[in-house]
Amino acid sequence: MSPTSLATKPESLKSQQLRDLLANRIVYLDGAMGTIIQRHKLDEDAFRGERFKDHPLDLKGNNDLLTLTKPELIEEIHCAFLKAGSDIIETNTFNSNAISQSDYSLEHVTYELNLEGAKLAKKAVSKINPEALVAGVLGPTNRTASLSPDVADPAARNVTFDDLVDNYQEAINGLLDGGADIILIETIFDTLNAKAAIFAYLGKCKELNFEIPLMISGTITDASGRTLSGQTVEAFWASMKHAKPNSIGFNCALGAEQLRPHLHAISKIADVGISLHPNAGLPNEMGDYDESPGAMSQLIREFVDDKHINIVGGCCGTTPDHIKAISAQLKNSKPRVVPKKDFTTMLSGLEPLFINNESLFINVGERTNVTGSRKFARLIREKNYEEALDVARDQVESGAQIIDINMDEGMLDSEIEMQHFLRLLATEPNICKVPVMIDSSKWSVIEGGLKILQGKCVVNSISLKEGQEEFIEKANLCKKYGAAVVVMLFDENGQADSYERKCEISNRCYELLVTEVHFPPEDIFFDPNVFAVATGLEEHNNYAQDFIKACKYISTNLHHVKISGGISNVSFSFRGNDPVREAMHSVFLFHAIRNGLSMGIVNAGQLGVYENIAPDLKELVEDVILNRSKDSTEKLVDAAMNYLGGEKEKESETLLWREKEVAERISHALVHGINKFIVEDAEEARLSLPNPVEVIEGPLMDGMNIVGDLFGEGKMFLPQVVKSARVMKEAVAYLVPYIEESKTGKAKTNGKIIMATVKGDVHDIGKNIVGVVLQCNNFEVIDLGVMVPTETIIETAIKEKADFVGLSGLITPSLDEMIGVAQEMTRKGLKVPILIGGATTSKAHTALKIEPKYTTGPVIHVIDASRSVGVLQNLITEDKKESYLEDIKNDYVKVRERLKNTDTKPLMSLEDSNNNKLRINWEKFEPQKPSFLGTKTFNNIKIKDLRYYIDWSIFFRSWDLAGSYPKILSDDIVGVAATQLFEDAIEMLAQLEKEEIIKTSAVIGFWPANQINHNDIEIYDPDTDTVLQTLNNLRQQKPQGTRPNACLSDFIAPKETKIIDYIGGFAVTTGLGVEEKCKEYELNNDDYSSIMLKALADRLAEALAEYVHEKVRQSHWGYDPDEALSNEDLIKEKYKGIRPAPGYPACPDHSEKKKLFLLLEATKETGISLTESFAMNPAASVSGWYYANSESKYFGVGKIGMDQLEKIAKSRTDTIEVTKKHLRPNLD
Repeated sequence: MSPTSLATKPESLKSQQLRDLLANRIVYLDGAMGTIIQRHKLDEDAFRGERFKDHPLDLKGNNDLLTLTKPELIEEIHCAFLKAGSDIIETNTFNSNAISQSDYSLEHVTYELNLEGAKLAKKAVSKINPEALVAGVLGPTNRTASLSPDVADPAARNVTFDDLVDNYQEAINGLLDGGADIILIETIFDTLNAKAAIFAYLGKCKELNFEIPLMISGTITDASGRTLSGQTVEAFWASMKHAKPNSIGFNCALGAEQLRPHLHAISKIADVGISLHPNAGLPNEMGDYDESPGAMSQLIREFVDDKHINIVGGCCGTTPDHIKAISAQLKNSKPRVVPKKDFTTMLSGLEPLFINNESLFINVGERTNVTGSRKFARLIREKNYEEALDVARDQVESGAQIIDINMDEGMLDSEIEMQHFLRLLATEPNICKVPVMIDSSKWSVIEGGLKILQGKCVVNSISLKEGQEEFIEKANLCKKYGAAVVVMLFDENGQADSYERKCEISNRCYELLVTEVHFPPEDIFFDPNVFAVATGLEEHNNYAQDFIKACKYISTNLHHVKISGGISNVSFSFRGNDPVREAMHSVFLFHAIRNGLSMGIVNAGQLGVYENIAPDLKELVEDVILNRSKDSTEKLVDAAMNYLGGEKEKESETLLWREKEVAERISHALVHGINKFIVEDAEEARLSLPNPVEVIEGPLMDGMNIVGDLFGEGKMFLPQVVKSARVMKEAVAYLVPYIEESKTGKAKTNGKIIMATVKGDVHDIGKNIVGVVLQCNNFEVIDLGVMVPTETIIETAIKEKADFVGLSGLITPSLDEMIGVAQEMTRKGLKVPILIGGATTSKAHTALKIEPKYTTGPVIHVIDASRSVGVLQNLITEDKKESYLEDIKNDYVKVRERLKNTDTKPLMSLEDSNNNKLRINWEKFEPQKPSFLGTKTFNNIKIKDLRYYIDWSIFFRSWDLAGSYPKILSDDIVGVAATQLFEDAIEMLAQLEKEEIIKTSAVIGFWPANQINHNDIEIYDPDTDTVLQTLNNLRQQKPQGTRPNACLSDFIAPKETKIIDYIGGFAVTTGLGVEEKCKEYELNNDDYSSIMLKALADRLAEALAEYVHEKVRQSHWGYDPDEALSNEDLIKEKYKGIRPAPGYPACPDHSEKKKLFLLLEATKETGISLTESFAMNPAASVSGWYYANSESKYFGVGKIGMDQLEKIAKSRTDTIEVTKKHLRPNLD
């Protein structure tokens, strides 16, 4: 039976025309519609036209709408490309779908946009070249089905597969009704979106009963060679090939040169035409494309000569001149010869899995199955998804090439759990890199899973159990979703429990699938049913042998299919005896694989090696598996207990490194952060060298150079580097008296840097880490601490003859302070480079606001600690310094130009924004009165009570270790460093608890309140009703589409409702005592412990805020008394109500903090004070407001206009300049 002659749906004439073109010559697409439109510099009126002149939202930038409002322009562009030589022109419908058009409230015209877009293109074709074809474009939409829009909720999605299918179906209907010859799914950055488009396309093919020509074009977003959703080129093709497109290729994001390796990769494996329509090179700093038609055509020529291309055109930046140059360059060139169909099975997650006759056995991980793993089932029932994901990760790390996921358990909503878990899985690249097997006995669960996965997965399973009609229906759906299938050998009469039945049912299934459904035979996995042997029942004795024989029959007679099985079933009789079970699995696999078994569902971490099985056990097991004697079961049962043994002994740690030479010992100690022996090793080195300075310049710096190199290569991480610095400091401190005694002077350094957190800011963890890293690389660091006035920074720089000045800040007012430092350094005539760093700083702000103020020297923005060494190395290397600074200066000029020319949507007026506020039905609103009004103080809340609330992921981030807790502890790259850091943190927490080194304090308060004047909140004295404070909140003025323009005051009942609502406030600290202890550590050269304490205090402050907020929700205010959230849920802010802090996106004005502190009497009650820039001191402090309304949520205000600024200045009776200073980051 040969699958190569299978019938398919009839082709349209256009499909045959396209196939003929591809076989005979290079086919030319058009270029960039958007680029040409932009050159016309159309205004808002042009986009609106007469029809949409009264539309309530801005329409400028909606290029697709020009099909209706400027059809003559779109037709003119089509004609220009046709005249340039395009064989295929694309409709102006990239965003003509309801999802994208919803940004403009134009969902109702999407069908019309596609209809008229196709008609316009056909009209141009009829005028210029009637032989040309029209490709109806389906763009990716502006949402992603595979990625979460919310970093706090990885399972969230802002669009569903079904939504996308509906959108694409409407678009396809319009395009085909308008006369499109081809459907082109292009600029695919999320493969799942494309699979939804394919689903809609295949549905239309079935409706019309012929194959509509189809082109598919993905987008590789950067040098990683992956799509935005993470797939490699090969994985992308595996996910797309079920659509049987006429071509596959790439467009957008990159230029031709950058796409070269990806074009090469896909041309090797795709058995269809290859298309390429790249950008005109990479964008320059202004966002324009510079690659000329001649340069681009020459590159394309190379690809054609390498036989990589069938179709070529252009994307962003390409014009009719580009197409003309390409067609001239390729005249008479031969296209790539499309290879014959290959029956390799292609599956994919983020990465491909190819299975052919040369493939080794494929392991399918079985532990993510609630029916087969009690642990996994418990984790899913408990909603402990983090650990459940760890189970999946363990399977992949243990060698599983596919993971089987099953949620069929009576107490679970299997469909919901499957979809939720698969969405979470999609956020874990180390797991979802492998294909998924969706395993369920319920079709709704399987289909739900198919709508979540972007890769080509395997459905487990379908069978003839429910009859032939249902079998065919499900097979057709699997084919439409692009999934491979496991076919269980069942029929209407039950399981295939003998060799003869296995052969009979597999033949029947193959015939139905390959001949009637036209299912690709390489995507079929037959499961001949693995049953338990050695059960004591004689009729079961031949089960394993029947399975092995069936593998031989299927692999010989049913061409191109693969064979699978649930391997652990065979040993079920010996559950509890892992050594025997592992031996049975290994023996069974050995014989089944030799007879054609391709794949098995196994515990990848518990597979023994056949050759390593004890000879006597192997013989006993083979007797059972192959049914070689009547008493084989009895013999194995009798011997089984002899193979239960204990765990292997762990190797003991050694100190072999202590036997090396002293220089090697010092290097080892520095690299591993071991300070136990450093003094004695430093003394030994001192005695062996002429003077003590040589110990520093020799073995100590040699060791630190190794540390620096490892850090630069990403093989060491910040916590480890800080430990290395501690060892170094101890050694240097020991040597200093000897250096002074010998008068040999200080050791040479790479340069001296003054570092300071600027005036008004008390945050210094990041600055301290940078300081340590620089010390490790032989820079002398003079750290002036926090809240350092400008004059102190400059005086110290002059006095110390500093080579560099480093400025740090965390709060937005610090940005103004940095500008002031730059201006004053200019006035003083200093020329030393200024390095800018900190959470609120940016390259854009540095280029726009700071660098122009320092006219006598350079300013460099440093993104993070890991970049600081490279920056300074460039500045101290004479042959690099000049060109490096010139590059920085030119880059900043381009940044300023880019920012100046940024085309942003104008802000709404404050009046219009207020009119678009959130509307709450206050008539049905009943405010919950807090348990008390006024304030309450809580002192000395125990650290042990706060541990549960610590967000460890942020803690690791403060040390430049990226990853979420607890997964980071087992990360392949940073896991070792993270684990050691975590152990040190836990040890310090225990010390803090035991010795009561730091004290905690908290104050909370509740007051009656009402919204007034749209954006303000009046807070009343609970006894006299007089106004205590008026909060001036900011409202979003950026157009929000169909969403309201948010303001915090929206969550408080307006005064005119006569409802007495409430607002709360809090200020908490865990920083009392931190500074004193850190100074003690630093005096002992222990920067590591100092930074550790500050980092822990910061996390404890947030934990205390979370702890107190929980008490507020449950009892003090009591608006959610039954809340029971996990720490993960708390971190993800899944609670009711919010606690926004002044200075954060929803209330970015730090000066409002003063009103909060007055209401709470926070300084008196907690010891927290405010600096003149409204930073809190101690730094480990958190303050903010409590909102209880169920509608309340976090948001970002963004830019505001002068009308809102003037309104706030008037309300506060402040000058415009003072108000500008407080709100500068938010000013338009």
